[in-house]
Amino acid sequence: MAHGARRPARGLVGAVVVTMLLALYVWAVAGRGISMIRTGEPLVVAIGAAALIIPLLVVGLIAVEFRLATRVQRMADELAASGGLPVDDLPRSPGGRIDKAAADAAFGPYREAVEAAPDSWRAWYRLAFAYDAAGDRKRARAALRQASALY
Repeated sequence: MAHGARRPARGLVGAVVVTMLLALYVWAVAGRGISMIRTGEPLVVAIGAAALIIPLLVVGLIAVEFRLATRVQRMADELAASGGLPVDDLPRSPGGRIDKAAADAAFGPYREAVEAAPDSWRAWYRLAFAYDAAGDRKRARAALRQASALY
């Protein structure tokens, strides 16, 4: 690979593979739903229509997640270009897990940065990674969504 060329992230490859499998599922379920609607039987038509709701919901949720992922990647690229990405220098266990006490101790400055500048997507982005390091994935995703909304 040429110097400076970017390789696709393993996470992206995994997401694409899972999305392709999900697309196959959506196609199969939607096909069954359409077949049921074509029967003309009122009860079967109702079940077929209900079966179509699931694939539509899946497609909508996937679109939302991919949009968030691309926006988060753009934010990461911008932070990397300006040297503003958070540095992962927290101590780890022999198994590779981040030391919880160290993550909790490092969390404070990121929280204070968001309190000082609540409209800064950069501060929210860094807070998301502090939450993730502390093991709080739910709040990490919420902070990334907030950063994305401010971006």
